[in-house]
Amino acid sequence: MNDYTRRGLVAAPALLIPMFLVKGWLGAADARLQESDPSLQESKVAIATVSEDSYCTPKLKSIVRRVATSCGLISNGGRGCQPMVAQQVAQLSDEDFNALFRPLSDRARIIQFDADAIDLDASGKRSVVEAWGAQGGASFFFVVARASPDGKTEHNEALSAGRAKSVLTHLEQHFQDPDLNKQVGLLWLGEGFAQLGQEFCDWNRSRMDECTPKEINRSAFIAWIDCAI
Repeated sequence: MNDYTRRGLVAAPALLIPMFLVKGWLGAADARLQESDPSLQESKVAIATVSEDSYCTPKLKSIVRRVATSCGLISNGGRGCQPMVAQQVAQLSDEDFNALFRPLSDRARIIQFDADAIDLDASGKRSVVEAWGAQGGASFFFVVARASPDGKTEHNEALSAGRAKSVLTHLEQHFQDPDLNKQVGLLWLGEGFAQLGQEFCDWNRSRMDECTPKEINRSAFIAWIDCAI
């Protein structure tokens, strides 16, 4: 073995060790950066897996996570979100909020209620059970309840809250599943945020009779959402 070869063998470890140390330091720094920056975490969340449906857009996945966290699914922060909280959680305009759910038209159901009422009728109960049975591989069952703009705002908020809770109560009574609460997220929007337009009358409704904007907003929108968050 000549002198050049001997020197090369001696020098190689000295070059490789710093390279591996730098790589390790960079990897650790990147991990710390992602832990400290929620926006980076959310960007990772927004990448759809092959098992997800096409409606799982980055925006929808972002709102699913915020709602799941704030409305009682992940952090046990409380059962449901009322109108002001729901609007803050959504961080979207009325139109943008509703637009996120349009791709769900084939799997969602709209449960309709009588004016000034929170009780499910027979067709509403059937639709709730059918919607729950269409879970597939989804993890989150959303219940988004509304009220039409009749009467006082405070009363309409109470109506929408009662409608959302009626859906949850019926699920609990029908299925008696102790883990059910971990999968259901409730939002009640009252009359002041994300009212449904006439187009939603063409969706799968619990009452397939004549429909007006007032009637479609006396309702609870329910759907399983199969998005990795």
